Amino acid sequence: MTSAASPSGVAPFRASWFPYLALGGAMLSLACGTSFAKQLFPVAGAAGTSAMRVGLAAVILLAVFRPWRLRLTRNDLGRVLVFGLVLGLMNLTFYLSLRTIPLGLALAIEFTGPLTLALIHSRRLIHFVWIGLAAASLFMLLPLRGQVGDLDPTGVILALVAAVCWALYIVFGKRLSHIPSGPSVAMGMTVAAFVIIPFGAMEAGPALLSPSLLALGLVVAVASSALPYSLDMVAMRGMPKRTFGVLLSGEPAIGAMAGLLFLHEHLTTTQWLAIAGIVAASAGAVVTASREQAVAT
Repeated sequence: MTSAASPSGVAPFRASWFPYLALGGAMLSLACGTSFAKQLFPVAGAAGTSAMRVGLAAVILLAVFRPWRLRLTRNDLGRVLVFGLVLGLMNLTFYLSLRTIPLGLALAIEFTGPLTLALIHSRRLIHFVWIGLAAASLFMLLPLRGQVGDLDPTGVILALVAAVCWALYIVFGKRLSHIPSGPSVAMGMTVAAFVIIPFGAMEAGPALLSPSLLALGLVVAVASSALPYSLDMVAMRGMPKRTFGVLLSGEPAIGAMAGLLFLHEHLTTTQWLAIAGIVAASAGAVVTASREQAVAT
């Protein structure tokens, strides 16, 4: 009986942990893929690398989800265009910020976009605690003090623009909620590619069409777009939304570790504390919102 019962006991255990492994894999893949992408900057430039990532990811997603099978209204097409425009600007400005600031810090700054959106209708005291923690952490990263560890102002501004675009990406993405997520992202990524590719072409020139460079770009597209997106879908279907949001909040810290290991980006103690503060504020906001929704229902 022991041998017969063992497989049935192992299978549920694996099923319960698989979504968490999928989310961990998604965050690791994104961090490692972006670290690898940054190493292509000397050859293709930030805009060129971003163009390859988004363009090749769009091709992959179009082939997988085939959105042309959907019947879309004129309003739907307009929403897709806006969604894709914001997605393109988010990717472009984030990659441009990576030219001068470390990966983990760029992710932390960018993370303030969805965090601000989540707390924009704050009413309770605990909400303002998270706002204060996030604001204080962001202030620690801003180049205001004239110290050696200060970040490049241009890089910070570009990361903040990416943060705004991330918040808008969520807003406009919700307006496409009546369309299956796979096809909507595939269409949005295609529009984003048309936004970014002209900038990439201007920066990288003919090198952007080099077979060897395109092969490396395909690795970036899979590791930082196609694979994380697919794993995120698996994770979201297998765990509570609150848990997904809390775990996702650790992405800046994972990005900082990837930057340290693969790019040798050493952060100051203040910068590590700022990342920890933004992660804590994001996780706290998710937990608070989820509890309120549970009480409301």
